[in-house]
Amino acid sequence: MDEKYKKLIDEALKIRLNAYTPYSNYKVGAALLCRNGKVYLGCNIENGAYSPTACAERVAFFDAVKNGERDFEAIAVVAGDDGATDLKYASPCGVCRQVMAEFCDDDFKIILPKVKGSEIEDVKIYTLDEIIPFRFKLKEFR
Repeated sequence: MDEKYKKLIDEALKIRLNAYTPYSNYKVGAALLCRNGKVYLGCNIENGAYSPTACAERVAFFDAVKNGERDFEAIAVVAGDDGATDLKYASPCGVCRQVMAEFCDDDFKIILPKVKGSEIEDVKIYTLDEIIPFRFKLKEFR
């Protein structure tokens, strides 16, 4: 595995611990890599009304866009129950996939690790085109 992707997974694992999940106790961390090497982090933030809840992936994307970023390479996503150290693959939800479709090229990478303790046991890497084919795109963003 590419060393920069391993570092991205490590960052996602760290930020996952900051997730605010009093309702689901399901913590998600995301680390978004820009083509210029900058990394933006996100964790899920729940709300009792549910619809204001923000997914980790969107938090990372919105922070990056807010800071002027528009050229993205990859995102690592990790998730599991609060306190869990064994994490299964955690694929982005449909809304997050659509946000990715707004800002990313077809070859954008979605990195989904399986973690056991402190070790990365396996990694699945998909392109945006693979996880959301025939996506809605109102206009070309760039």
